[in-house]
Amino acid sequence: MINDIKKDAEIRMEKCVDAFKNHISKIRTGRASPGILDGIMVPYYGTDTPLRQLAQVTVEDSRTLAISVFDRSIGAAVEKAIMASDLGLNPMSAGTVIRVPLPALTEERRKDLIKIVRGEAEQGRVSVRNVRRDANDKTKALLKDKEISEDEDRNSQEVVQKMTDVFIKNIDLALAEKEKELMEF
Repeated sequence: MINDIKKDAEIRMEKCVDAFKNHISKIRTGRASPGILDGIMVPYYGTDTPLRQLAQVTVEDSRTLAISVFDRSIGAAVEKAIMASDLGLNPMSAGTVIRVPLPALTEERRKDLIKIVRGEAEQGRVSVRNVRRDANDKTKALLKDKEISEDEDRNSQEVVQKMTDVFIKNIDLALAEKEKELMEF
């Protein structure tokens, strides 16, 4: 019973860390990355469809993305969707290929992005702590129902706390790496 609670907590904490890493991967640095456009939805035959399903996104050079749309008729819709996103990008159509140049980041914009990344990191930490609280509540409920002893409850809480520390450290390491990446370019 306790092992199930620990396993569940570990899986949920891992998902929290993965979600945090996924969020910060979308925050762009100075270099081009196809992942920047992952969240863009394009209206396609009346349905919002992810850009990845409608086009191939490649890195042309360190500051330019090239988008090859599978269906030429939606080129304008893809450009409009990129402009409408909050990424601040300005696509240019060049025949069958849409080029998206990434503007250089100013010092002020870098600091704003670091604040955003730190906020995301704090959200990730809070999520991990919520998982810890849920796991501890479950073991306390078992203790209250006299299904486990106080020693088992205490040991379980210590293990869950150690897991929490490890996952929060993973978030902090990813945060430090992203901050360094933002300040380099």
